[in-house]
Amino acid sequence: MMTGHSWKIYWNEYAKEAYLYGSEVYFHAKDDIEFKNQLMQPGAVIKRWFSKVNYQLMRMEPSLPMIDGEGRYRISLDASAEPEGGLLLRIIFYDRYDAEAGSRIIRDGEGEFQCPLKTFSYEVQLIHAGAAQFHFHWITLTEVTDEE
Repeated sequence: MMTGHSWKIYWNEYAKEAYLYGSEVYFHAKDDIEFKNQLMQPGAVIKRWFSKVNYQLMRMEPSLPMIDGEGRYRISLDASAEPEGGLLLRIIFYDRYDAEAGSRIIRDGEGEFQCPLKTFSYEVQLIHAGAAQFHFHWITLTEVTDEE
């Protein structure tokens, strides 16, 4: 397995697309965000990142790179959570009409995926799976190639 391009995705916006109800969020550094919420229900979306946004509506720029629908990718979460394994990643793929074209759940902090062929855009969600508090550093997205 060879790797191609690689991108680091940070938690850049404080309140945009984040679960803030009862949450304590501390920005110690660009790559160290502390999140605490003792009352959040499992399965709740903590934070969302997008490859395509409506700037007029959301007032933010896309935070995910455009990826090739025919390529394979590896995604990994760099976060320290209590309990370990208390965070999941969900990738949702959309077609050109913003209808869901597929999704993938990433457990154990990393995994590989390939987009459905009709993918036009996608989003990555950080999902609560029991972690009452965690330190988020970044998500790494890497292109996987089979070239020698």
